Amino acid sequence: MKLSVTSLTKHYGAHVALQDLSIEVPTARVLCLIGPSGGGKSTFLRILGGLETPSSGAVSLLGEALPESADGLLTHRRRNGFLFQQFNLFPHLSALRNLTLPLEKVHGQNPTEALSTARAALDRFGLIDHADKLPSQLSGGQQQRVGIARAIAAGPRILFLDEPTSALDPEMTAEVLELIQELAAEGQNIILSTHEMGFARAVADHVAFLAAGHIEESGPPSQVFGNPTSPICQRFLSRVMRY
Repeated sequence: MKLSVTSLTKHYGAHVALQDLSIEVPTARVLCLIGPSGGGKSTFLRILGGLETPSSGAVSLLGEALPESADGLLTHRRRNGFLFQQFNLFPHLSALRNLTLPLEKVHGQNPTEALSTARAALDRFGLIDHADKLPSQLSGGQQQRVGIARAIAAGPRILFLDEPTSALDPEMTAEVLELIQELAAEGQNIILSTHEMGFARAVADHVAFLAAGHIEESGPPSQVFGNPTSPICQRFLSRVMRY
């Protein structure tokens, strides 16, 4: 997975979420975005996924310029998978229907094909016995696994994850992180933001540290965690990795 970003800026009215952000990632299977809350990780992730449009700057992902037109962005979103901080499952639909509905309406599969695809995805993550349950009948870890199953059911080029364990307790966090690690080992391209530093260090091919809308440090985990050059990154890591 190749990523090239030049002078990316994103404004929300008077608020500047990203300011002159640039990064070059020649190749990576897993890119982890780390940094303090409010530093711009989610905004950057949403722009890469085509859910937000930049105010200025250039983005190239997988060797292709990020589309600017509405139709182009729609195609881009359909080719990728998304999972964000909240589970965002349809509360009135079963786990199975949470998968079949987007497969039919977004990806154009017929009901029979969508059902087969959805059941295979749920079975892959040990959820087939929970297919008919509503989200409220599932644990937090199971809900997040359903969300991941939905995100990858259509075979996305890139899986975007925005702090996928932020709403989970430690045991469920470990369960979901192990699942993400398995997907990475199977070859899935992943870009995620996370506060789990040990996970980022162990799984990422490339790590980017964002603060105040800038990338302050970027490189392989051994460099970012072992020998950061940015004072802001040094202070952040010294605090979050103290215990």
